[in-house]
Amino acid sequence: MIEALDLGRLPSWFVVLPDCDAASAVVRSLQDHTPVAVLHHASGRPWLVGRWAADAIATGRAGRTAVAVIGQHDLTDARLDAVASGIRATADLDGPARGLVGSAHLIASVDGRVRVQGSVTGVRRVFRARVGDVTVAADRADVLAHLSGGGLDEQRLALHLLEPHILYPLAGQPVWRGVDVVEGDHHLLLDERGAPRTVRWWTPPEPVVPMAEGAPALRDALAAAVAARVRGRDLVSCDLGGLDSTAVCCLAARGDAHLVAYTAASRDPLADDVHWAGRTVAGLGTVEHHVLPADEIPLVFAGLDTPEDRFDEPFTAATERDRWLVIARRAAARGSQVHLTGFGGDELLYGSVAHLHTLARTNPRVALGHLRGFAAKYRWPRRSVLRQLADTGPYRTWLAGVGDALTAPKPPLTEPLLDWGFQPRLAPWVTPGATASVRSQVRAAAPAAEPLAARRGQHRELETMRFVSRLTRQFAQMAARTGVAMAAPYYDDRVVEAGLAVRPEDRVTPWRYKPLITEAMRGIVPEAGLARQTKANGSSDEELGLRRHRDALLALWEDSRLARLGLVDAAALRATCAGPLPPHLQFGPLDQTVACELWLRSLERAPAPAPS
Repeated sequence: MIEALDLGRLPSWFVVLPDCDAASAVVRSLQDHTPVAVLHHASGRPWLVGRWAADAIATGRAGRTAVAVIGQHDLTDARLDAVASGIRATADLDGPARGLVGSAHLIASVDGRVRVQGSVTGVRRVFRARVGDVTVAADRADVLAHLSGGGLDEQRLALHLLEPHILYPLAGQPVWRGVDVVEGDHHLLLDERGAPRTVRWWTPPEPVVPMAEGAPALRDALAAAVAARVRGRDLVSCDLGGLDSTAVCCLAARGDAHLVAYTAASRDPLADDVHWAGRTVAGLGTVEHHVLPADEIPLVFAGLDTPEDRFDEPFTAATERDRWLVIARRAAARGSQVHLTGFGGDELLYGSVAHLHTLARTNPRVALGHLRGFAAKYRWPRRSVLRQLADTGPYRTWLAGVGDALTAPKPPLTEPLLDWGFQPRLAPWVTPGATASVRSQVRAAAPAAEPLAARRGQHRELETMRFVSRLTRQFAQMAARTGVAMAAPYYDDRVVEAGLAVRPEDRVTPWRYKPLITEAMRGIVPEAGLARQTKANGSSDEELGLRRHRDALLALWEDSRLARLGLVDAAALRATCAGPLPPHLQFGPLDQTVACELWLRSLERAPAPAPS
């Protein structure tokens, strides 16, 4: 049974109301459950209702215009007053939206009309639902489901069993009936009667900027993004692991705040994060550095029986929850209120080799050299490369083919990555009924599906950003419960634009590791740190974690909630988890299924109290 959502236990949330009398009933419903903050339209009617940190919001007013920014930004009330004074229609917000530094929701009330938008990648999401006689918006889907009475949508939940759960436009759809998401490149408009309309306000840049221009542009955008979080603070903390977080850390070290950096050691003897972090810290000379011993980092699958958070959708990284919270809790205990991470760097800086599909037609000489390099690096079969290069079918055709192959064997690791996207699969324990539902939804979406960008490479980068940014959003919600605001500057709109604008032949190459950030950080990251060509991961802890926490994992499939809904075969799951995973079955499908099971169970109990 789903426990009623206690809004007072959520770290933060907000609801945006249209400027009409019918919206007042929504406010009364919210005020019946928990103390809330309320901001008003110029008319005096309620506009913004919710719970947010005092330093997360800035507001401005002029005449019948009100503007609010909620999140991580460098804006003040005075600056937003000036913005509001220049707004005569909701379309006038396009300029301020394109100049916003940081990661935040932008909300405006202009002469009775309302505009709501989040971030391009989805760290800041916007949802909408019909509540009573009006459409309202919120930054959490479960809050809208609570207000509208919309129950769980089992069909959309079945989509979360896809691995990876990355398939556009189906991935990330709300798992609540009657609740829809506003895509990050659109904003939501509510008229005076509360009727909704979405408008596209953002398109990805053409990737035509050469490295010589693109690297300084990325440096400036990333530096501004980091400064927006650091400015005015006495102490901030940061991950210091791979090259992406190293760049963020070094930029943060240039500010006035005392910087505390954390590096997690690994049980993998080949992992070298600690070595490279030490070289960076030695070069900076001003950073307080803490290395967390490997035996203090929980294994994968730790804490399955002690979830504390309630998310508005399954949390794909649920099996990593306790591992990640170690640093967040250390940072909070040290006194940090903002913790910077390198999340998002891989998608932006390493990029997608699918750019070669376009490059083979626009610059075949360069494409041929890159293809030879990547083919040798990843052992791509020549026949597969030629087949994918020759395919010129539209995205909708590719998507329809995905629906036909949901239960086929997973493509080999040597399969080239020149298609429109990853080929998700359903695990063998997913029931025939759930498989049929997922296949039907994919096929229904295919005929009208348009890619996120005309180029395959850029589409894949944006699709992956949307996937990982949803994880980042949920990591941030967990961190907020410890008292720390997590910041992922690589997902800021301005940083994304600067990175995507660089020519793919300069940014995505088999000959250098992340050349864009290397060139951008010259003079900022110590030269010893820029020489790194490696990337560590925690995959070595998966098998050990499975053995160590097997009993807790097996207990999940006793009275499985997914099995109650007819989505999985619990007996097949128990048999799979009773021993080592079969060689053909990697951890991804199991992680995704565990995430869905844990999420369903979290709905049956109230989350731990949020910090005041």
